[in-house]
Amino acid sequence: MIDKLVVFGVGLIGGSFALALRQAGAVREIVGVGRSSGNLEEALRRGAIDRAETDAATAVKGADAVLLAVPVGQMGGVMEAIAPHLDAHTVVTDAGSTKGDVVALGRRYLAAHLTHFVPAHPIAGAEKSGAAAAGAELFQGRNVVITPTPETDAAAASQVRALWQACGATVREMTAQAHDEVFAAVSHLPHLLAFALVDEIASRANGEELFSYAASGFRDFTRIAGSSPEMWRDICLANRAALLKELDAYQAQIARLRAMLAGEDGAALERVFDHARAARNQWIADKRY
Repeated sequence: MIDKLVVFGVGLIGGSFALALRQAGAVREIVGVGRSSGNLEEALRRGAIDRAETDAATAVKGADAVLLAVPVGQMGGVMEAIAPHLDAHTVVTDAGSTKGDVVALGRRYLAAHLTHFVPAHPIAGAEKSGAAAAGAELFQGRNVVITPTPETDAAAASQVRALWQACGATVREMTAQAHDEVFAAVSHLPHLLAFALVDEIASRANGEELFSYAASGFRDFTRIAGSSPEMWRDICLANRAALLKELDAYQAQIARLRAMLAGEDGAALERVFDHARAARNQWIADKRY
């Protein structure tokens, strides 16, 4: 049980975190801070927060934990705003999809508070956003990665771990660099590809006609292209080095498939498809998602 939680960005992730902790009886008061008064009103209506604040200094006063659930492009500004007003015991964590840049921002803006800074990334989400999309069950059985820095106090890391476990999540730990390399491959690249495909089809002169014939395969492949453009712009730019490496590897694979197709090498194509199908089926069977 903590007395006071402050959530910056009471959207899908921040709102779900608040609702899950409230349902678990793990927090007495939840304060929400955000740019949209309408979203904060929705968070209040749904019981995700007890009150809304517009002033960062007032919001974090006496807080036991602060969650930064804003787009990574806004993270530095929030850190700078709250840094002078944090109590010594306040634990600060985040929900950003990239970690190397968040750690760097923490070193810059939370230099005097690094012992109580615990970067984290919940591996859960949806193409919908805002407090209206939040749900207490979002993190049940999902992975959350924490990436403590060398300066992070073990007790602070344990508190963040316990909060996510109270949400029903499984908590894993790795370095920020390892995190960004892993998620460039299995999260950031797929989003980039989905956005690219939909944009390419939509930009054609007969795009509307093409969409009229698209069915479940296209829908499933491109579902994540319905995600927040602002958020994914920031993620791609923040993790651009690792993402560029993954994009190069994917382009090499596409070139291989193109050569097989041009050469009418059906056997080679089938081997790739069979290997991919087996790997995906095993992943689903293992429930690693």
